Amino acid sequence: MTALILSLVAGGVVGLTLGALGGGGSLLAVPALIYLLGFTPAAATTAGLLIVTVTSVTALYTHARAGNVRWRAGALFAAAGLLPAAAAGAAAARLPQPVLTTAFAVVAALAAVKMLRPARATAARGGAAVRPSGAAAAGAGLGALTGLLGVGGGFLAVPALVTVVRFEMRAAIGTSLLVISANSLASLATRGATADGLDWAVIAPFTAAAVLGAWDGKRLAAKVAGPLLQRAFAAVLLAVAAFMLIDALV
Repeated sequence: MTALILSLVAGGVVGLTLGALGGGGSLLAVPALIYLLGFTPAAATTAGLLIVTVTSVTALYTHARAGNVRWRAGALFAAAGLLPAAAAGAAAARLPQPVLTTAFAVVAALAAVKMLRPARATAARGGAAVRPSGAAAAGAGLGALTGLLGVGGGFLAVPALVTVVRFEMRAAIGTSLLVISANSLASLATRGATADGLDWAVIAPFTAAAVLGAWDGKRLAAKVAGPLLQRAFAAVLLAVAAFMLIDALV
C-alpha cells in the first residue's frame, strides 16, 4: 500500500474515533504516523496534534449544531488547562520516553475503570450543576497531561466531564472537543522545533480523511445510546493502556 492510501485509511479511523467518542484520535494518529508512515516519535507527536486540532474543530462544529456542547464548562476546562499544557509541553522532551509511556498507560487505565463504575449522581444539564473548583482543577490536570504526553486529551476529558462535571455522555463528547482544540493549540505553541521538516504530503491527506471521518463519527454517536458509548470508550481506554504498558516494559 502506498503512503497516500495508508494516510487516508488511518485518517478516516482517527476522525471516526474523534467524532464518535470525543477523543482518542491522538492515541491512534501517533502510532499510525510512526509505525505505518515512518515518522520519528517527535515529528509524529507534533503532526498528531496538528491533525487532531483540525479534526476536533470540525467535529466541534457538528456537535455544537446538535446542541451537545456545554460552552461554559468547556471554556472553564480549556482556560484552566492552557498554561499547564504549554509548560508541560516544554518539559516533555526532557523526560525518558518509557516514563511518559508508562504514565500514559496508568492514567488511561484509571480513567477507564472510573467510567465503568455506576454513576452516583444525575448528569448535569446545560452546565447548571458544574462545580467551578472541581472543573478548574480537572482542566488544569488535563492540560498538563496533554502537554506532557502529546495528545489532545479527549480520552481524559470525557471521563472528567462525566465524573467531575456529571455530564451525560453526548454532552461530554461534544464539550471535550472544545477542550481538545484549546489544549492541542497550547501544546503546539511549545513544539516549534519539531514542526520543521514535517511531511505535508502525508499530513494533508491524513487530516482531510480525519475531518470526513469525524462527520461520520458524529452521526454514529447520535444513533448509539449514551451508556453504551461510555462502556465502549472505557473498553478502548483499557485496550490502549494495556498495549502501551506492554510496549514500555518490553
